[in-house]
Amino acid sequence: MSKFSQIWATEMDHLRAARPVDPVLYFAPEALVRTQRRFRSGFPGAVTYAVKANDNAGVIDTLAKGGMQAFDVASPVEIDAVRALVPGAVLHYNNPVRGGWEIAHAVQAGVASYSVDGLGELAKLVEAVPKGAEMSVRLALPVEGAAYHFGEKFGEGPEGAVELLRAVVAAGYVPSMTFHVGTQCADPAAWTRYIETCAEVAREAGVRLARLNVGGGFPSDRGRGAALEPIFAAIRAAVSHAFPEDRPELLCEPGRAMVADAFTAAFKVKAERACGALFLNDGIYGLLAELPIIGPHQRLRVVTEGGTLREGPTRPYVLYGPTCDSLDKLPDTVDLPETTREGDYVIFDGIGAYSTATNTRFNGYGSHEVVTVRRSGHRASGG
Repeated sequence: MSKFSQIWATEMDHLRAARPVDPVLYFAPEALVRTQRRFRSGFPGAVTYAVKANDNAGVIDTLAKGGMQAFDVASPVEIDAVRALVPGAVLHYNNPVRGGWEIAHAVQAGVASYSVDGLGELAKLVEAVPKGAEMSVRLALPVEGAAYHFGEKFGEGPEGAVELLRAVVAAGYVPSMTFHVGTQCADPAAWTRYIETCAEVAREAGVRLARLNVGGGFPSDRGRGAALEPIFAAIRAAVSHAFPEDRPELLCEPGRAMVADAFTAAFKVKAERACGALFLNDGIYGLLAELPIIGPHQRLRVVTEGGTLREGPTRPYVLYGPTCDSLDKLPDTVDLPETTREGDYVIFDGIGAYSTATNTRFNGYGSHEVVTVRRSGHRASGG
């Protein structure tokens, strides 16, 4: 299931044996398979994977072996990466803004579906994409419930979506609609409102939608749980109500929620300060780049150099990264055992999404090893 040579029982076993000084990402394919099954059993439609969240070859290979037949790609590089690993995969190019050279690359690679959010973008697609391909009009609404929203950059409002949907049909393409509620969205009502509005747009345009892509945005567990099943139920109910007849096929494209729990990260404490600050060997320019945007990550453990879990009373700590930039600081404080010391490892569970994808090499930091394990996370703390 993995692209890596040695498979360890747990991250604790590897830490005890290797005592690494650089950051380590522990990949648990079995955790990824469990999440994939959760989506397939709960979501009322087809499930794809948004490669942008984590393009690790082991992730794509594991999902494909688990039955994943389609992938959401956002660039020619992602197109080629999936084609190399899963030659027969169906590709959905849902980054709605593309240069002509990117469209040409997608056509050559046999991309099956494109999102579009403006007449100008549609005109570029018409010049190169064969008739009969799927075109998904991307809707944008001012909904709440997400850590941050995508509507400012992408998507048409309802009136523009009506015009664009009619233009898609007139150009000879298969009409669909799509949206993105925003990242780490925990409010099922956000999907309900989007689905109802998509139905209104389709009726106003006089177009029957072949498919409705409800996007990503599904939350991962960052310390407060991740209730996916209520979202699945809300989507099912909203589609039944909004499309009583001629119901479109449903599709989702989770990235974060699919891959987050498949990875655990271990960072070594470089130094401690009497003021309650810890300096780690990674920070916001590395695997933790997303934290200043999305907020603190609370699924943390501390392990000694010998691989023993630190327990007991906790206190708040400020966490800094290793670079010379004073901005390299994690948001808010985190509660860790008050016995935490230099040389210990701070372990972040559920860190598989947008960690490797946004990593830099600033100041010479950012390198990390990827180690495959059979079990990871809090359930494996005992070794």
